[in-house]
Amino acid sequence: MSNEVRVPTLGESVTEATVATWFKKPGDTVAVDEMLCELETDKVTVEVPSPIAGTLSEIVAAEGETVGVDALLAMVSEGGEAAAPAVEKAAPAPAASAGAAEAVDVMVPTLGESVTEATVSTWFKKVGDTVAQDEMLCELETDKVSVEVPSPAAGTLTEIVAAEGATVDASAKLAVISSGEGAAAAAPAAAAAPAPAAAPTGGKDIENAPSAKKAMAEAGLSSDQVTGSGRDGRIMKEDVAKAIAAGASAAAAPAPAAAPRAPSSADDASREERVKMTRLRQTIARRLKDSQNTAAMLTTYNEVDMTEVMALRNEYKDLFLKKHGVKLGFMSFFTKACVHALKEVPEVNAEIDGTDVVYKNFVHMGIAAGTPTGLVVPVIREADSMSFADIEKAIAEKGARARDGKLSMAEMQGGTFTISNGGVYGSLMSSPILNPPQSGILGMHKIQDRPMAINGQVVIRPMMYLALSYDHRIVDGKGAVTFLVRVKEALEDPRRLLMDL
Repeated sequence: MSNEVRVPTLGESVTEATVATWFKKPGDTVAVDEMLCELETDKVTVEVPSPIAGTLSEIVAAEGETVGVDALLAMVSEGGEAAAPAVEKAAPAPAASAGAAEAVDVMVPTLGESVTEATVSTWFKKVGDTVAQDEMLCELETDKVSVEVPSPAAGTLTEIVAAEGATVDASAKLAVISSGEGAAAAAPAAAAAPAPAAAPTGGKDIENAPSAKKAMAEAGLSSDQVTGSGRDGRIMKEDVAKAIAAGASAAAAPAPAAAPRAPSSADDASREERVKMTRLRQTIARRLKDSQNTAAMLTTYNEVDMTEVMALRNEYKDLFLKKHGVKLGFMSFFTKACVHALKEVPEVNAEIDGTDVVYKNFVHMGIAAGTPTGLVVPVIREADSMSFADIEKAIAEKGARARDGKLSMAEMQGGTFTISNGGVYGSLMSSPILNPPQSGILGMHKIQDRPMAINGQVVIRPMMYLALSYDHRIVDGKGAVTFLVRVKEALEDPRRLLMDL
């Protein structure tokens, strides 16, 4: 008896995912809950375990395929029973030898419940090439993730149905593999039909993962500075992270010019590189612009003297760490201060639903976190009922999971207000963009010593600019300014937080 392995629920706003890696191949014995494959969305990485102990009899969604929620990924046969492999279900292809070749369709993998299409970004094989089972054939891109598509069987790539740049839906056929004894004879006939081949990039025969190319571009690394761990030395996203951690140079040194000469537009063009925007980056761009177009967004600013918070932190940080096992940072103070201010100005913690305003009598605090793949916003639920230690533990745990790409969709949904700390990157002042459907976001910035007039005297104080962006459709200027002033007051005199003042 065979059991279906399907795409798990990915989250309320995610409808598709990409099959990143298969850890098992057809015929392998698997245990209950043993990991079969890994899916990627634009938010998180999802591991798919085996529902039963038995044999992996068929892989329906190959690596690189985009799949929807509840889409069929594979079949597992119970016990020692091995179901007929997928190759036996396909119509046989013509064969020139005694053994007939089997035609195996390469399909788009399950993408996720909200993803209905993907773009074929790169073919790593061309028609007529011999491929091994699970060898990577092509890579797809969705607005969420990049998905690698492996070969479902060993044989010859006889047909490429979806060329590079083609947009395919979640159930489309990408290619045909001829497997079996007659595969070698089937290849020449298929090769007669024109089909696109993977174009080498930069004179290389191996195309690196798009996510790796993006990470290298952001880090200023060239491909010769990164050691690839993928098939045939292909550079993966994890390889770039390792190179950065190892202290790789930010950019390759420019080659010396042979002789000085006047620059020309032709020279400029030869030094430019045009790279198609990833679907993930396109989605980010669209969502940010939608936020600006939908909300009547306005930003108000203030500054806070961090003297008291810094003194309190320095006085108790060792005891705090000893008792609670987590460091006392600034984020717990800001979270507490925002919770305090949201109680007084509840419209900043509300959202618009059609012609209704939905007031939240709780605070699910979003904490923006930078990761190697982009900005994510894990949510600290019921932050209004948490202690300083609980908040610090939650931030540390979710921050680590975010950097490892292990956050679930549920952990990034349902936030009612967001805090973004640009100060960790050195930002002095900025205007954060709202995270819809929320109506407020607080931007923190770097702490910088500045001369301040205190009681008629000029003194040096550690100052931080604060920025509150808000939706003016439901938050008036008075409410926004009051919110920011209450945050400022709570931080400049933290005792107010203890007394709920």
